[in-house]
Amino acid sequence: MTAWTFEGEIASLGGPHDTVTLVEETTFCLSDRTGDVRPGAPHGLLFLETRFVSVLALRIDGRRLEPLGFSSPDPFCCTFLARVPGAGGVDEHVLVTRERRIGRGMVESVEVRNFSSGTAAFDVELMVMTDFADLFEVKEQRPTASRVTAVVADGPVLRIEGTRAGVPHRMVARSTPDAIVTLGEAGPTLRWPVELDQGSAFTACIEIEGGVDDQLVEPRHRCDQAAASSGPARRLGSWRASVPVIAGTDDRLVSAFGQGVEDIGGLQLSDPDHPDDTVVAAGAPWFMTLFGRDALITSYMALPVDPSIALGSLRTLARLQGTVEDERTEEQPGRILHEIRFTRRPSWRFDDGDRYYGTVDATPLFVVVLGELRRWGLSAAEVDDLLPAADAALAWIDRYGDRDGDGFVEYERSTPLGLANQGWKDSWDAIRFADGRMAEPPIALAEVQGYVYAALVARAHFAEEAGDQRLCERLRSRAAELKRAFNEQFFLERTGSFAMALDGHKQPVDAVASNMGHCLWSGIVDEELAPSVADALLAPEMFTGWGVRTLSTTAAAYNPISYHNGSVWPHDNALIVAGLVRYGFVDHARRIIDGLLDVSTHFGGRLPELIAGIDRAALGVPAIYPTSCMPQAWAAATPLLLVRSLLRLDPWAPHDQLWTAPILGAEEQLALERVPFAGATVDIRARGSSVDVDRLDERFTLHPFPRAAVPDRAARNAGG
Repeated sequence: MTAWTFEGEIASLGGPHDTVTLVEETTFCLSDRTGDVRPGAPHGLLFLETRFVSVLALRIDGRRLEPLGFSSPDPFCCTFLARVPGAGGVDEHVLVTRERRIGRGMVESVEVRNFSSGTAAFDVELMVMTDFADLFEVKEQRPTASRVTAVVADGPVLRIEGTRAGVPHRMVARSTPDAIVTLGEAGPTLRWPVELDQGSAFTACIEIEGGVDDQLVEPRHRCDQAAASSGPARRLGSWRASVPVIAGTDDRLVSAFGQGVEDIGGLQLSDPDHPDDTVVAAGAPWFMTLFGRDALITSYMALPVDPSIALGSLRTLARLQGTVEDERTEEQPGRILHEIRFTRRPSWRFDDGDRYYGTVDATPLFVVVLGELRRWGLSAAEVDDLLPAADAALAWIDRYGDRDGDGFVEYERSTPLGLANQGWKDSWDAIRFADGRMAEPPIALAEVQGYVYAALVARAHFAEEAGDQRLCERLRSRAAELKRAFNEQFFLERTGSFAMALDGHKQPVDAVASNMGHCLWSGIVDEELAPSVADALLAPEMFTGWGVRTLSTTAAAYNPISYHNGSVWPHDNALIVAGLVRYGFVDHARRIIDGLLDVSTHFGGRLPELIAGIDRAALGVPAIYPTSCMPQAWAAATPLLLVRSLLRLDPWAPHDQLWTAPILGAEEQLALERVPFAGATVDIRARGSSVDVDRLDERFTLHPFPRAAVPDRAARNAGG
């Protein structure tokens, strides 16, 4: 059985310039800056959650290459440039270019060009090996016994076979022109003897395929196929042609938004049984699969770019929603899954994967995202199709989420193989008291109560639209009572902040943490308490200058280089920004936005999964967390939500209303073209606090002021 929890060390990828990561659906490749896949490193070509290439080393006369640079114009391809250090008859005038494309396999074109004044003769050598390790072994750098059972040189073709868990695996490498394949002690090698005149070049193309059950997988790229005509290239081109175009006076924002859109495009997945329902993988390299929470939060953040991702995520998660009680997987009727893995049964089909349901927040978030998608224009018919799944989610909250009937949703794992903590801060040591003690389950997280509150409000809107006033009033009443109890039992007068959680003894987990920022986002915070929460989030103990820490420096468990006990997560901060803007704390929000955008400039416009929580004044540059995913879905979507927050863009399509009241500087400008809304697209142009919306259907009323934190009748009656 799969162990879903891991308390060891994830393989370090170093800084963002140390490891080159390529992704295409669930295929990914990690290498160094020369393009080499190095043994002993968390490198390789992986798909079907299997490493099909564990070594890929290019040598010229046995000499390592010196990297000169690399470029990755698309998520699935990269060009590496290197030279050969001078020695003997081969000198620094030999330039090597490697062009790599991945997608259910790999194609690599190698060009070696002689820029010397005379003839150069040498061997071009490519060592290729596999170990058929599963993804978790690579991620955790666990030593494994060799699974290779046969290495065969079939003329110019290299074939490697092996077995894992009783399942046959195979890797095949073939080249054009034909290589000489040798099976030496150092490993299998493809070799081409080359003699080049001045200015001439040698080119070889290598195809690498992998498969299980004695059947090779058809790769997405071939040597004789133009890169632009491949399926991945066509899909990405279609995505780029449809998404909004940004312009503005803040180059940081324009760059981060553009990179975020690119990364969201590169992380998209679909179930082959339902190819029209797009979801987003959680992140490269270790999370290239469907995660419920990540898919929902990312698709919410990406609504101004492509609402169809949210719809695809909801439909997919509804199909995979829990139907039975199973303590091994923590499945329960109505529960939204945590993740799918395919280590036991390699497949592209979600139905074939091993599902784990140990998450406490994905289930209410499912209803929240459905409600928000309706605000952006999802049709009533599509809502009706998904409403049974939303009602099953609310039934899970009542029957399983609220374990003791106190009105709050708690979690406690049912198997030692499951996650000890089941909110977004899901590391084993994430929920701690101010004095460092671990919280004992069942644990009721602060932000989860906010998600449940927002889910009740969203479902009340659906009931009102359907004319079911009795259900609407009942849901409003439940939301109001939850909000009252939350503010009464979670707020800590001593710190002016909300407790991170209530533990199993109903004691407030009193460490000051970022969780309360999500409570602003959901609207569960009483307006009179919001100012102290906003100030606590931006206090020096919480705000690093780059962003808000997950845990205050005053907490005994604070560690700036931990995963959840003092680090800074961009998506966490984006939701905090949205919450601050909702309650009108514009200056607080702008400080966080500026910090995050400054972080992005240090990584070429791309925000990492997280950074260390070290003060900006102490270092001056953001310190990367070594195992941080890049690209990572909700980090990629962070600039998209920041843009929405800067515009204070708040639609309510079913009621023909749109609010937007920008919080830009007086001379600052921001424009978005082709923003999807209510089945059409609009163009938004803002300068300072003024805004124009072009191509907005005349039936809509445009409100050039912010929607109130308590915005409508259903929410007012619910108390938020």
